[in-house]
Amino acid sequence: MPVIPEKNKGFGRGKEFRDRAKEVFGNPSLTNQYLVEFSNLGNLSKLRDHIETKFRVKRDFIASNSGLLCSSASLPGTSLATAEVKDNFMGVSQEFAHTRIYTDIDFTFYVDHDYNNLRFFEGWIDFISSGSGQNDLQGNYYRRMRYPDDYKCLTMSITKFERDHTSKISYSFFNAFPKLITSIPVSYGAADLLQVSVSFNYDRYVVNAAGGFTRGNKSVNFADPEYEVSAEAQERAFQQNQSLQPTPEVPVFPPLTPPPSIPNTGTGRDGNFGQGTYGQGLPSNPNLRSVTSEAQIRDRRTYGNTVPAGSFNITPKPKVPIRNRRGRITGYRTVE
Repeated sequence: MPVIPEKNKGFGRGKEFRDRAKEVFGNPSLTNQYLVEFSNLGNLSKLRDHIETKFRVKRDFIASNSGLLCSSASLPGTSLATAEVKDNFMGVSQEFAHTRIYTDIDFTFYVDHDYNNLRFFEGWIDFISSGSGQNDLQGNYYRRMRYPDDYKCLTMSITKFERDHTSKISYSFFNAFPKLITSIPVSYGAADLLQVSVSFNYDRYVVNAAGGFTRGNKSVNFADPEYEVSAEAQERAFQQNQSLQPTPEVPVFPPLTPPPSIPNTGTGRDGNFGQGTYGQGLPSNPNLRSVTSEAQIRDRRTYGNTVPAGSFNITPKPKVPIRNRRGRITGYRTVE
């Protein structure tokens, strides 16, 4: 094996480093290849009709040409709100994320010869604040904001790609709407292209590294992706459904009927049938009757009208017979 001189030992490694550096730094991403897309507002029929009828902007322009006129855009930024904790470890403070914060995103659009782009965003904002339904030329005009589900656009995206279209990244915004339209200066002198800057607010965005955000066909009438209805819409639908439900009927129970009378059977203590106040018979006076069921009658017949000795911690008191002059027992007396 030939011996490599000391001065040539690093030649192969240096060439490998140069090739790798050329591969990394020789093909950077450029800032002027991107595409902004809006849907045709198919999920927002009221907003689309308002822009078409009052501001004369066709839906074909919204879906096909509005994004192409975007002269500058910015990829969205995000941050995390944190809370500081100092009690877990002595002398060490830690932070924990609790909320993800999305910042507004800004776009600048060229204004076409027919001012379609300018009228499109003006109509969008006008629809948000025109919930009163009054003519805005009236003197007593007032504003009423619409529900978010009526003006938040579901499908809005910005795709950053390269010239060969083999590498791209797509940001898809959910529930976006224009929040701010900046003033447009005009002046005499050298002519320049008229542009309008619009700031959008959105609920969240999703990064699709493959750049394949599914929106059906790429034609003008592409379909909006499926999405879940917001909490506000679910609450309104629930309240409307509850109001349409019939009032439940209150069940009507038949009136209570008194229990059937129990015949006064048996012989009382005084020996008269049905007239005794002790023993197995019922009292002859209905107002004094206390037995109201067959079970109680059977219990009286089996156990009598007294409780067994020792029940409920009751100690029976001795009774002494009462005799008359002839020595006959006429009754009993309880010894206190």
